Amino acid sequence: MQEILREIGNIARALDSISNIEFKEFDLTKGQYLYLVRICENPGIIQEKLAELVRVDRTTVARAVKKLEVNGFIERRSDPANKKIKKIYPTQLGNEVFPHIKDENHYSNQVALQGFSEEEIDQIYALLQRVSSNIQQDWEYVKKGNKRNYGTKAGEIIEHD
Repeated sequence: MQEILREIGNIARALDSISNIEFKEFDLTKGQYLYLVRICENPGIIQEKLAELVRVDRTTVARAVKKLEVNGFIERRSDPANKKIKKIYPTQLGNEVFPHIKDENHYSNQVALQGFSEEEIDQIYALLQRVSSNIQQDWEYVKKGNKRNYGTKAGEIIEHD
């Protein structure tokens, strides 16, 4: 079996390293740009939803959001209907940096997909969406504190309650 997830991880780490270097001029480090993008795309998002979008735990999101807030990229505001709910919005600085992040993402996509036909690109996208969907069920299961059964044979459908 091909080590597909290893390749996906290699690609993700390489692109993350590039982004961390390139966004250093904006004082964005350690993947903070990813959170800023999701906040700019979803102004008024709550931390829990942000954690789901990025697929990390709440503690990781809380740290990233705090750093973005301290550095002036985002702000938290109370929900008018429920003061306990804090919604997250990009600041002017966050909105100014956002297009640079989008440009970098667009460029990285172009570099990664050079030499592929439109049909191949569509196939890669569809296949990666399937991979993501397959992983989603396990992610939900494990984030609730459960353990996966590694004894399952390859190709078996894994059902979680």
